[in-house]
Amino acid sequence: MTSAEFDRWNTRFAATETYVFGTAPNAFLASCRDLLPKTGRALAIADGEGRNGVFLAQCGLEVVSVDFSPAAQAKARALARARGVSIETVTADLLVWDWPENAFDVVAAIFFQFLEPAERTDVFARIRRTLKPGGLLLLQGYRPEQIANGTGGPKTPENMYTRELLEAAFGDFDDLRIEVGDPVLDEGVGHRGPSAVIDLVGRRPR
Repeated sequence: MTSAEFDRWNTRFAATETYVFGTAPNAFLASCRDLLPKTGRALAIADGEGRNGVFLAQCGLEVVSVDFSPAAQAKARALARARGVSIETVTADLLVWDWPENAFDVVAAIFFQFLEPAERTDVFARIRRTLKPGGLLLLQGYRPEQIANGTGGPKTPENMYTRELLEAAFGDFDDLRIEVGDPVLDEGVGHRGPSAVIDLVGRRPR
């Protein structure tokens, strides 16, 4: 993570008390609620202002919410207090964080597309290792077609996801499901409007 990228995001989160991506959980993540274990540990990566980590905590999970922005994490802790749940926030760059191995029953990886391809490959490998065998991965991101929509996400196609890319990284996962869609998102001012997305649900092989 470059200092310029850090400054851009931290300033964006700090500039307003409003939650940039809203306080409701990501719609795809919320739709997977019945797949979540009743208890266990969940990791929400690049969790920003905490909407997804707080949702997982509301589902009864012990949540670690990782993000590089202190301003975002302050808002995440405030949201958790408002919702009557507890989350552990970790301020870290995903590229240098010491990911624990075989540690989590669930990983939520929602719209973290600020990584260059080589960095993404590294983080995908770390996601695999941090999941327990049988652990659940819930991932959503933009497809390259999103650039034409202009309703959120990076401006570079190499940061986007394709079916082939996700199959290369997680194709051996059990109960694997990869689906594309074009929903109209309404997630704060950050994600609003027609959106080209791709979703992945799968479990690390036992």
